[in-house]
Amino acid sequence: MTFTVASADARTTGRRSVLICGAGIAGPALAHWLHRAGFAVTVVEEAGTPRAGGYPIDIRGTATEVVRRMGILPRLRAAHIDSRRCTFLDANGREVAALRPHKVVGGVEGADLEVRRGDLATVLHALVRDDVEFLFDDSLHTLDQSAHGVDVTFRSGHRRTFDLVVGADGMHSATRERVFGPEEHFQRHLGHCFAVFTMPNTLGLSHEVVLWNTPGRAAALYAVGDDHRLHAFLTFHRPHPPLGALRDPGAQRELLAAAFADARWEVPAMVAALRDADDLFCDTAGQIRMPHWSAGRVALVGDAAYAPSFLTGQGSSLALAGAYMLAHALAAHRDHTEAFAAYERGVRGFVTLNQALVDHGAATLFPTTARALEQRDTRLRALVTLPDTPPRRAHSALALPEFARE
Repeated sequence: MTFTVASADARTTGRRSVLICGAGIAGPALAHWLHRAGFAVTVVEEAGTPRAGGYPIDIRGTATEVVRRMGILPRLRAAHIDSRRCTFLDANGREVAALRPHKVVGGVEGADLEVRRGDLATVLHALVRDDVEFLFDDSLHTLDQSAHGVDVTFRSGHRRTFDLVVGADGMHSATRERVFGPEEHFQRHLGHCFAVFTMPNTLGLSHEVVLWNTPGRAAALYAVGDDHRLHAFLTFHRPHPPLGALRDPGAQRELLAAAFADARWEVPAMVAALRDADDLFCDTAGQIRMPHWSAGRVALVGDAAYAPSFLTGQGSSLALAGAYMLAHALAAHRDHTEAFAAYERGVRGFVTLNQALVDHGAATLFPTTARALEQRDTRLRALVTLPDTPPRRAHSALALPEFARE
């Protein structure tokens, strides 16, 4: 276990103490705002260091204002990927349409940010590493709530007591499972399995995405710059999640190879590359939908509470906005029950709008029938000549309250 800051016991300083489980996006963002509000913050992360790498993510609308208030907007603008073209191909690799990416996702060119997930995580960690306590290579093992706090035992065997615990540990949150129950009670499967990994850029792609489709299958190659590596993406329709295969890396590779066995274009090379990829991540596309995001002294934020799925492109934006709103509520309400209720009132509508994007257009990127694919391609061809459409209301529907110290 690695300690990066040895903080004083919050009970001797009079500060409320919070344990945040997860050092991805939502966790460090929440830590920043809670520290600013005067809390004693500890972040525990099972990885040994901040997680680098990962696929590109978007920061739009309300979340752009959050990072501006954090003071990190200039650094993220410097890390902006600036994708310039999104090309759609048919089953034989012929071009269907080529568009500016913002036309596809409903974003605002010049205002939205697209960065590597690892770059955002690095910036967030650097922002808070000198102000809060980080426990790397450790995780929450047990917790026991009482009227006075939460007694926590870590996997390392250390025991601590905190006033509050927040799960920011992703869609497959262990914190959520310990407090609220099994994931299947809250997961909405969206009918797709996907895999992401990196592979050599043998095609000379630069600042662009190339997406191949057949009904129920898609393959994409994503060049985030002039790099010699590409982000590869494979997705296929599966009405019921193949949970057994997803738990076994070897079975994952066989599942993907079988799903794309007769595919054309560059897909055979992608399947060959995934067999040797050391960064393969395979999962199902799904959402987390919960009636409540808190129980007693434990709350959830980001994907742990309301994962919208990659089909919306809003996971990181919801994490940043949700962290801000949770910290604001805790700063404004001394009683945690009132704070958690205010957090839910403030964010629930925003979450609902963004999760609904999968039902109102975002998922049409991956049609499952030949007719739906033909209709999508017709819309894409029309978008080439149409003027830009207004940005999606869901991206900016949350009005942020002003944040002040306690």
